[in-house]
Amino acid sequence: MTSHTKEPVIASSREFVKQSSLYQEFLAEREEILKHKWLESERLGYDIGFERALLDWIRKHREGWRAARRQNLSSPGAAASASPFPAASHKQAS
Repeated sequence: MTSHTKEPVIASSREFVKQSSLYQEFLAEREEILKHKWLESERLGYDIGFERALLDWIRKHREGWRAARRQNLSSPGAAASASPFPAASHKQAS
């Protein structure tokens, strides 16, 4: 088997992983952790680092975030963005 014939299988596997609900959940959770990292770093005045943000977010927010996400995903007509937090209305500067 040449490497040329393996490429479609590998690409297919990657697409399968990217479309899996587990991977999508990981990406959504990672995005929330990065938001938490930014907010906490701004609040404290220095970069707290990913590991500290991860542990802090898990301890303080993960359970509530997952519950809200599950509720949003299971409700009929759930928004494309399954963020458990309401979207803030921002006015664009002219």
